[in-house]
Amino acid sequence: MSETAPFSVGVIGVGSMGRHHARVYHELPIAELVGIHDVDTDRAREVATDNNSRALPLPDLLAEADAVSVAVPTEYHEDLVRTCIDAGVDVLVEKPITGDPETGRELVDMAEEAGVRLHVGHVERFNPAVTALTEMIGELSPVALSARRLGPPPGRDIADGPVTDLMIHDIDVLLSLFDEPSEVTAAYANGHPHVSAQLRYDDGFLATLTASRASQKRVRELELTAEECTVSLDYTDQSIRIHRRTVPEYVQQNGDVRFRNRSVVELPTIDSVEPLKEELSTFIEACATGEDHPVSGEDGLRALKMARRIQRAAAADDASRPEVSR
Repeated sequence: MSETAPFSVGVIGVGSMGRHHARVYHELPIAELVGIHDVDTDRAREVATDNNSRALPLPDLLAEADAVSVAVPTEYHEDLVRTCIDAGVDVLVEKPITGDPETGRELVDMAEEAGVRLHVGHVERFNPAVTALTEMIGELSPVALSARRLGPPPGRDIADGPVTDLMIHDIDVLLSLFDEPSEVTAAYANGHPHVSAQLRYDDGFLATLTASRASQKRVRELELTAEECTVSLDYTDQSIRIHRRTVPEYVQQNGDVRFRNRSVVELPTIDSVEPLKEELSTFIEACATGEDHPVSGEDGLRALKMARRIQRAAAADDASRPEVSR
């Protein structure tokens, strides 16, 4: 991209997530934040003022922007993304792509037919720790993966449950590293927004994903067990620890013979970045140059389909159990 010709972008929806899209676009030298739209006009004006932009009606924004972020509640994704595609404006829509796979399929096909880029905001794909894991996965013989995304209830209303709001991040990371599983089982904790899923593969690989809004401890972690080592990833710290086994030995000390098995922990150097800034920068570059984007509409649709599969498995488990009184 030419440094003298920033790409014109806008943001639709500036709630808890969208306002960060506006901030990042304002900070990126390759972007010009030409406008912001929100049904709450006061909020739109506030965020626009904070980021040296303008609050605009939706038609005016789409007339000026080459690309937009859509960061509104999931129930409004379909209509807004359709409107953007009809206007010929490239779109990055926050996850999940839509509320149901059928609608998601329609949007992906519609964007392709119109020649409009449709990308999905699975921001953890741009976490530098995930990038490091992706680069090393080809050298490993994976055995199992576990991911936990836990935290207390949010201080705002969220229509999406723990699977499509939280677990879908780890679903997307998992599907970027491995194929789709052959078997899925899942269960909710009785009466609580806490769900755990097991995904089994034909080659024996096993993935266990847990998401919760019932936990009083915030956790964002993934662990990959391989024949060669165990890789522990912390999404929040953007860090990786590689645990390797050592040969056990017997040592003699003061006439006593003792068993010793030391572990070796490697700490790869990972440059910390803001994943959202990496995501939006990559989105702009892809729109401006025609290059592929790491998280396409197809990727977002695949993650949503797996999330729904997990929800169906958990619902079936619930239906098979007698009601528990508490």
